[in-house]
Amino acid sequence: MNLSLCALLSQKTAKLRFILWLALILASIATGFSLWQSGARVQSDILAMLPKVSESPITQRAMDQVEQQLANRVYLGLISNNEQSAINAAKLTIQTLKQLDSKDPAFINISSADMAQADALNQYYFNHRFQLLTLSQQQLLQQGQWQQLTQAALEKLYNAFSYANSELLSRDPLLLYPDSLLALAPSQQLTVKQGVLIATIAPSNNQPLRYAAIVMAKGSDSAFNPNAQQQQLSALTLAFNTTKSQFKEIEIIKAGALFHAIAATDNAKKEVSSIGLLSLVGVISLVWLAFRSLMPLTIAVVTVSTSLLFAVVSTALIFGELHLLTLVFGTSLIGISIDYCFHYYCERLTHPSDTSEQVIKRIFAAITLALITSAIAYSAMGFAPFPGMQQVAVFCAAGLLGAYLTLVLAYPTLASQPLNNANQALNLASRYQGFMLNRFTPRSLIAKMGLSLGVTIFILTGLLRLTANDDIRQLQHTPTDIQAEENQLRTLLSGGTDNQFLLVTAATEEQVKQHLAELEPILEQAKQDNLIGNHLSLSRFLPSQKQQQLNYQLQGQIYLQHLDEIIATLGLDDNIKPELIYAYQAAGSEFISAASFLNHQAGVSFKPLWLAADIKDDSGYGAIVLLGGIKQLNRVAALFTDNANVQLVDKVDDISRVMGHYRQLTLALLAIALVVAGVIFSFRFGLKLAAVVVAVPALAALLTLASLGLLNNPLTLFHALALILVFGIGVDYSLFFAESTQQSKGVMMAVFMSAISTILAFGLLAFSQTPAINAFGLTLLFGISFTFLLAPFIQNFTRNPL
Repeated sequence: MNLSLCALLSQKTAKLRFILWLALILASIATGFSLWQSGARVQSDILAMLPKVSESPITQRAMDQVEQQLANRVYLGLISNNEQSAINAAKLTIQTLKQLDSKDPAFINISSADMAQADALNQYYFNHRFQLLTLSQQQLLQQGQWQQLTQAALEKLYNAFSYANSELLSRDPLLLYPDSLLALAPSQQLTVKQGVLIATIAPSNNQPLRYAAIVMAKGSDSAFNPNAQQQQLSALTLAFNTTKSQFKEIEIIKAGALFHAIAATDNAKKEVSSIGLLSLVGVISLVWLAFRSLMPLTIAVVTVSTSLLFAVVSTALIFGELHLLTLVFGTSLIGISIDYCFHYYCERLTHPSDTSEQVIKRIFAAITLALITSAIAYSAMGFAPFPGMQQVAVFCAAGLLGAYLTLVLAYPTLASQPLNNANQALNLASRYQGFMLNRFTPRSLIAKMGLSLGVTIFILTGLLRLTANDDIRQLQHTPTDIQAEENQLRTLLSGGTDNQFLLVTAATEEQVKQHLAELEPILEQAKQDNLIGNHLSLSRFLPSQKQQQLNYQLQGQIYLQHLDEIIATLGLDDNIKPELIYAYQAAGSEFISAASFLNHQAGVSFKPLWLAADIKDDSGYGAIVLLGGIKQLNRVAALFTDNANVQLVDKVDDISRVMGHYRQLTLALLAIALVVAGVIFSFRFGLKLAAVVVAVPALAALLTLASLGLLNNPLTLFHALALILVFGIGVDYSLFFAESTQQSKGVMMAVFMSAISTILAFGLLAFSQTPAINAFGLTLLFGISFTFLLAPFIQNFTRNPL
């Protein structure tokens, strides 16, 4: 192997290797250009990174339909002390949003109260009036008390505010239908005035009675798409400015995923710019202070650039796109790929008379093993349920391969010039290592036992206090003012609509309708018990055929048995009798069905709540019941635990459970990676030293977990993923110390520079306000720091301290 290595890294092959490196660079550029021309792109929708939850086909269809129904919706509340001002402001806001950029609108379905749908509902259900009865009407007819319905009709006739007219009386003499139509509308706190939904805000803190006009709209594109965000925000800003210019007293509150996404995007931009700039300046300063030359800095830029080129092209080639999350986390590749440059130049400082080929031979085994272990670490990271994280694994692994190839193939030509004298940095590194080994290496048995006991107590104490939190909502950091506005608006909307919903399934359409009817009293009771704020179900709009048949038969008392008496009592014209009987008999087979309702204009907006049978997956029929203002989710779920036909679907909880599963899997993979690395290293170093090399990142990981526990920082998938990187990077430090013999000051200097650059690239993420990124950065800050402190002690097993 040594002969083949010498032949590969000889001076004679330097130009050939450089030409090969240039060919790889040109091929990568050409491939990348071709991929982008073919449609590869940067994926900016944050939803694309979410875990894929394995559900039954009908549950997955339900989740997709609910997401389409609720996603990208924006709710606005225009508040004023004067009700008419609030109504006028809402109308102006709607008009402005509709007029903006009609060719490429930012919003669709902009409305308040949908009066057109109310007319459509009236048109549809009037044709099915013989199959409809309210509960009280049904009870009276079951008891044969049709006379009471006649008396009620008389009272309505003589009421000055009655909606009765001659046309309605000629087709519905007892005026049963208007009450049935009113029963379709769910009870709510909102009223409709001039086509606008109005909520009344009760006086508080010496404030007068106020009114909130509600406006709703749906974004034409995802709220998590940065381009769509800007388009929608611009439209809203213009609409708000237009409204406030005419109604200066109007207060506008808003709710929707858009505002959370904008806050997250703005926060990410600020953090990336500040943290990225600080990291870049820090790395440049580090290289300059260490080597006092522009050449190492230039070579570092070439290494990092090649690394990023390989990473971007490989990711686009495998996935067809590059996720924005990949670029954010992938920038940390700068802090890792530059390690190859550090190790090369620090080794060159240690052996100034060696050629570049000789320096590469010295570190070849260590950097090769480091590449292999890093690849193992990133492979484990690729098992995460996030498509974005899977891309990060490929991105970083390909990037490190690019940096490795640059060192082996291009450094003999590009980095062949000798360095300036920088022995001061080497001497500082040597003195630091000597100080650590001499002062903190226990000599006596008592000291060793005391240190072991102290470390064990620290680890056990921290681990016992460590908890886990896999809530997917930690991905989002919401400013308090945005959350306060959303809570206020949700209260005005009687709780709004939550992410959780009920899925009712059955083999036939009729069974689903019956289950929906059985569910209604349970949900009404849940509202009275303050478990939920509201619900939206198709049970009102799609009565079962059994119920429709009953209603039809009961109305036979009116149209087949007592019609003469009813007409006489009400003083109606006898000529209407034949037409009424004909209409009743003709309606005998005209039942309300899901297909007829949902395909009518009246039912278009309710389509997402119905799941027709799918022949492909044989999943039967289903209906979705939306829930709002859920106060006690566990108690709501308990209401349906014994009902096989009703399922509480909670996508947030499902994703969180998947995250918990992958957190445990990632930690298990970390343990497996440590064992695999130990086996690989044993062929190079023997069992004892291989165990020591692996023990350093393993102990660093345990100390990191203990520190998180002591800080009451719950363990998440992002902590686990960061520990994978702690292993991948930490093993590199251990390997270089294990490979060095007596002269290790170059290694110490390289490890020091590597640790600082990694902390600058990763550790600064600990200051992020986004919990997920904060967890990632904090874990790496602890992990790399512990690894840096522990790695030099490997020298106790390879030689005597200097």
